[in-house]
Amino acid sequence: MTKRKDQMTSNERLGAYFEGKEVDRLPAMPMIDSVGPRLMGKNYGFKRLSAENQVQVQKAAYEMLGLDGLSIEYGLHGIGQACGTVLADNEKSASHIVEHVLKDLKDVDNLDPACVLRKNDPWIELCCTACEMLVEQMGDVVGTSASLTGPMTAAASIYPIPLLLKATRKQPDLVHKLLRFSTDALIAVSEEFAKCGVDIFICDPVASGDIISEKMYRELVLPYTKELAPAIQKHGVAMGYHICGNTNKITEAMLESGCDMLSVDVKVPLLRAKELAGGKVPIIGNVDPINTMMLGTPDEVREEVTRNIADCADSPNGYIVSTGCDIPVDAPIENIYAFMDAVREYGPTRLGEKK
Repeated sequence: MTKRKDQMTSNERLGAYFEGKEVDRLPAMPMIDSVGPRLMGKNYGFKRLSAENQVQVQKAAYEMLGLDGLSIEYGLHGIGQACGTVLADNEKSASHIVEHVLKDLKDVDNLDPACVLRKNDPWIELCCTACEMLVEQMGDVVGTSASLTGPMTAAASIYPIPLLLKATRKQPDLVHKLLRFSTDALIAVSEEFAKCGVDIFICDPVASGDIISEKMYRELVLPYTKELAPAIQKHGVAMGYHICGNTNKITEAMLESGCDMLSVDVKVPLLRAKELAGGKVPIIGNVDPINTMMLGTPDEVREEVTRNIADCADSPNGYIVSTGCDIPVDAPIENIYAFMDAVREYGPTRLGEKK
């Protein structure tokens, strides 16, 4: 495995790229929230133990891979956990829910909005501290973002997904009450992170087109998501937006969120994403995290990265090479090196340029 060989720091590269100047390579941000600790020979649970461990993982990732962004994972269940949802920690993979705090949707008014604040929640305190440490220690060379959930997935961390989806038909008023709470909680959490000087990346997998319809997205998700961007951007930081799975029918609607960057999963062809969104925001994506990054060979990784670059390098507002979602914890480390090697092999480029 080869250590990274770049001519520019991440900050230099991103700054020059979005100013239209030539850079040594395209920006690249494979999603390594789950697999990151393995770069240090640690298991997933290592990073949840302390802010210092979170920082060690991210610094190792930058040193070994040369990522164009560090990431602190507040996670999909952060809101629910703060409210009282019980999680089972797993040393080898992300925590999962064992008991939701809300048993009856009629009790939604009993949720305490103050529970998510940094002064009250040990998990966000740990994550914010990690962000502050990275900004201080690495901020001159690479930026940091906090990975948060979106309104629908936050609601699902409080109340079980099957019951939530059923309630959209039978108890829509109560679903809106829960979404109102989850959105207000996300705004509060986003502002805590934004004050640390990091960008915010919103991921809302329960809003996927594989789970809900375009109509439901526009009625239940988009109006609340639109509230996040101004709350984040007023602090001078950016908001990225990702929904897992098939978002072909809602790609344009996702742009109405006011996001600064749009990330698409493998089910969305990059050519389509470029056509629909490339004229408005940078596109992020979308090497297959399962079939290619986990199950493929290094050569197959290189091939898909190269195809994606060919499809999207000329996107008018920029292209950041990434995976379609988080790389699984068991993915071969050599495949992540192959990903970055393929980006470097493409060589110098400019915003909106295709060789």
